Amino acid sequence: MILIPVIDLSAGRVVHARGGERSNYRPLQSQLCRSSQPLQVVAGLLSLHPFTRLYIADLDAITRTGDNTAVISQLHAAFPGLQLWVDTGISIRSDLLLHRARCPGTAVVGSETLADTALLQPSVSGDDTVLSLDFRHGLPLGPTDIPAHPELWPGRVIVMSLDRTGSDRGPDLARLRQLRRDAPHCELFAAGGIRDADDLEQLQDLGVTGALLASALHEGRIDAGQLRHFT
Repeated sequence: MILIPVIDLSAGRVVHARGGERSNYRPLQSQLCRSSQPLQVVAGLLSLHPFTRLYIADLDAITRTGDNTAVISQLHAAFPGLQLWVDTGISIRSDLLLHRARCPGTAVVGSETLADTALLQPSVSGDDTVLSLDFRHGLPLGPTDIPAHPELWPGRVIVMSLDRTGSDRGPDLARLRQLRRDAPHCELFAAGGIRDADDLEQLQDLGVTGALLASALHEGRIDAGQLRHFT
């Protein structure tokens, strides 16, 4: 299983995502580092486990209040071996082109902000794109035809339960099981609500390719030995 730590960036700092209510996010407090400064947070994550990928949500770009491109570039320079998956709130093709011109890493196209579903076609986006199927309280966000038509999806799909982030509710196993059946051709990555190693075991049993982790790492509920077990 591919385990991917998550950082949410706002005004140059890492914040703690809880419930998808971004206006209420506060600077991260973690057992792995002394501050919410992004370089220290990522160094702390890598001291726990040699992760190969990092998911970054640029909350300022997603909410159209600025961006953290300079910080993301610093992370890319400091940790060149780390594959970055970056959500900058891509909506239309010009957003994707700007992302690729300015921001290192693989573009994550979130259904929450997506306006032009043509971006999901390989002829438009190319092969190096990840789709994030975003849900809140069980309801899909963005164009309604995306969840119902897996033939539109690229090869890698994040199933993002925003209201479960930073919670103790666990991943949405029922939805992941259904999407696994609907899209056997896709690599599925679970995101939102993963609490501990037992949740990872259940995801592995479902045939999920990977999982995005944040709170469980920073709060010590998944430790280095457990991470080694799943990778």
